[in-house]
Amino acid sequence: MTSEPADPVDRPSADEEGSGTGSEPSGDFVQSFARGLAVIRAFDADHAELTLSEVAVRAEMPRAAARRFLATLVSLGYVRTSDRAFALTPRVLELGYSYLSALSLPEVAQPHLEGLSHELDESTSLAVLDGTDVVYVARVPTRRIMSVSITIGTRFPAWATSLGRVLLAALPDDAADAVLAHSDLRPFTPTTLVERSALLAELDRVRRAGWAMVDGELEEGLRSIAAPVRDASGAVVAAVNVSTARRGDPESELARVRPALQRATVAIEADLRIR
Repeated sequence: MTSEPADPVDRPSADEEGSGTGSEPSGDFVQSFARGLAVIRAFDADHAELTLSEVAVRAEMPRAAARRFLATLVSLGYVRTSDRAFALTPRVLELGYSYLSALSLPEVAQPHLEGLSHELDESTSLAVLDGTDVVYVARVPTRRIMSVSITIGTRFPAWATSLGRVLLAALPDDAADAVLAHSDLRPFTPTTLVERSALLAELDRVRRAGWAMVDGELEEGLRSIAAPVRDASGAVVAAVNVSTARRGDPESELARVRPALQRATVAIEADLRIR
């Protein structure tokens, strides 16, 4: 491991401790807290262990600031350090546990995801919308078909996923357009839809059809079909998808997957009404 030069003793900069800038609300926005969360988010499945310099780059802050935040997280038990490298500890799970424990949806959906996965022999997932991303809150994997590992808490851009398009289609037109306006519409593959007008048209189709398919747009070789989950009031609160290795024509795959997928979402909705 490359050694890291020590940083001089320094004080927090004004933008670390003051109010937010730019589009952030003034007064109540604590920049240092936001930066501390950015340090935690710098770690992921592909970057489980990072040096100080790597944390600073990924969290987009000076090394001196990253060093202070890491030292604080180490003292609180959320980060461990060894031989100039840093990694999260299991204690960070506490940060998400309160949300998941209060959200009955994953618990209700899990057995239905398992049944759907067993019926189709494919991976199934449940996700919710968070800003411009979808966040996985339940999952049953069968085999790894993506280049990245998907776990609870994994995030993907909503506009490029079947789960996200189902969730965006449930929003009013202006709200969905606002999400797209704040999204980084970049191509992941040669077939990725990146034009806002084309995406809005696709969201309209999804809204009318009640399902979405993304075929090789997020990653080549991956096909995903999703359907919405509604609560007792009829509002879309989540989406379920089936992910498959891209094989055969889309119409045949849709005919194979969609009936079982929609039976699963209906069953989840029925259990939510009982809850």
